[in-house]
Amino acid sequence: MSAPLALVTGGAQRIGAAICRHLHQRGFDIALHYRRSEAPARQLADALNAARADSCTLWQADLEQAEDIGRLGKQFLHRHSTLDLLVNNASGFAPTPIAGATEAQFDALLGSNLKGPYFLIQALLPALQPARGSIVNLVDIHAERPLRHFSAYCAAKAGLAALTRNLAVELGPRVRVNGIAPGAILWPEDEEGYDTAARERILAATPLERLGDPQDIARTVAFFALEAHFVTGQVLAVDGGLSLSI
Repeated sequence: MSAPLALVTGGAQRIGAAICRHLHQRGFDIALHYRRSEAPARQLADALNAARADSCTLWQADLEQAEDIGRLGKQFLHRHSTLDLLVNNASGFAPTPIAGATEAQFDALLGSNLKGPYFLIQALLPALQPARGSIVNLVDIHAERPLRHFSAYCAAKAGLAALTRNLAVELGPRVRVNGIAPGAILWPEDEEGYDTAARERILAATPLERLGDPQDIARTVAFFALEAHFVTGQVLAVDGGLSLSI
């Protein structure tokens, strides 16, 4: 029998790469999406294909652009009639203090965190529905708990959480839709908004008093996809208890 297929957006690096590796270890073939990170995407695909031949393919698209989403959807459906798992991991993250935020900044965060996942799900429904597939959206604990100066990002993630619950109702019983709300897993790649003092405050507020690991998210994705067959419309915090303290 052919392996189940997972499409992971933003799968080249960081948490996305961990998700790809873990799902691959659990027996999935991987459709690895990237926007600009072609070199790490190819490196990861080569490693997965070395472990199991022809088990990973690359898919490039800018998910903030409707035309790119449409192109990706058409190309994917031309090649695959079914999709077992869609992981909406790709995300934009940037501060937008309200006094100076621009429409372009707001639109970019809304596009990467909400509009992109929405229209990608729409494009891939013809493959998800016959597979009785699963969708896992990467949300954020700050979808419900304010993060100072990141109001546009938080609003977009709150929309994604609402979308998760709404589509669970709309797409059931053929497609399950769940979300994961990470806490402090990896620090942002730049220090803007997360200097040393801020990082120390976050860890001090986390009951487990440490960062999480990308594998914590990857294992939760696999749980929703492979084990939680009677779970839909849920957003699970994977945050070491941080959301209990802020």
